[in-house]
Amino acid sequence: MADVVVDPEVPPDDAALLRDGRDVLLRMRQGWAPEERRGRGVAGAALASGIMVSLAVLFGVGAFSGGFGLLVFAVIGFPALVLLFVRDDPQDDEPGERETYQLLRWYEGRYVLADDLDESSRRLLGRARDAIAAVTRSQVNAEGLLDDVRNAVTLPAQEWEIARLLAKLSALRAQHRETVTGGMTPEVAAVAAPLGRALDTSEEAVLARVEALERYAANVAEADRAYRAHHQIEELRGRIHQYEELVAESGADAFAVPELARLAEDADRLEQALRRSIGSARDAFRHLDPPSGPDPRSRPNR
Repeated sequence: MADVVVDPEVPPDDAALLRDGRDVLLRMRQGWAPEERRGRGVAGAALASGIMVSLAVLFGVGAFSGGFGLLVFAVIGFPALVLLFVRDDPQDDEPGERETYQLLRWYEGRYVLADDLDESSRRLLGRARDAIAAVTRSQVNAEGLLDDVRNAVTLPAQEWEIARLLAKLSALRAQHRETVTGGMTPEVAAVAAPLGRALDTSEEAVLARVEALERYAANVAEADRAYRAHHQIEELRGRIHQYEELVAESGADAFAVPELARLAEDADRLEQALRRSIGSARDAFRHLDPPSGPDPRSRPNR
């Protein structure tokens, strides 16, 4: 999964570029920004045009003659032509990087870079994303046996809300540690202690969200196992008549008929188990309350 978690309210095309923009974002954190090529190109063209016009006037009035004129053109005129027609530096930034840079600035606050989280928060985010991936990749979800429409909306919202909260928690926790490092007076300790407990309580609340996702994923995994077993039993039951025919022809009726009867009973029990497991998964889903996200902003002009 991508190292950048994006607010699901961001338009899909922009979100895809943001998820792929980790390298650009890291460079931005180090002070990088794409150069303004247009302004430089216009200034260079104006300078080159001025040089060429001046040379033309001087040639027109006969200021240069013979080989000296060719020498002046080679030294001054030819570089001016190059500057006039070749305006872009081949080392310029890629257009895709420029677009990603603009999007990263526009959507600041609506994406979270996993690298920004502290170790504890990264582990929690990883657990949440593993649970979401297990649900979305499950066979029962692909077959539409779960509420796949709600999954498509609620699970990304849960991922974003968890990532957003963990980003704030990591930042505050780092600031808190920096403030209290190096010893505290009793007065500072009295203020810092409840604030530290507030950070711990917030982490526990996020952990509860992650554990709810994991319970849902566990129920979905159980439903997946029942679904696969159900299909295997159905395939075997569909061939019962072939087994019966073989048993009758071989004279082994006394041994095989009870076994075949139990196979049919097992198939019925498994179908009931499948229904129960899917019902349990849906019940677990109800504990995932989708957060109310901010109003989506319009796409930036590029």
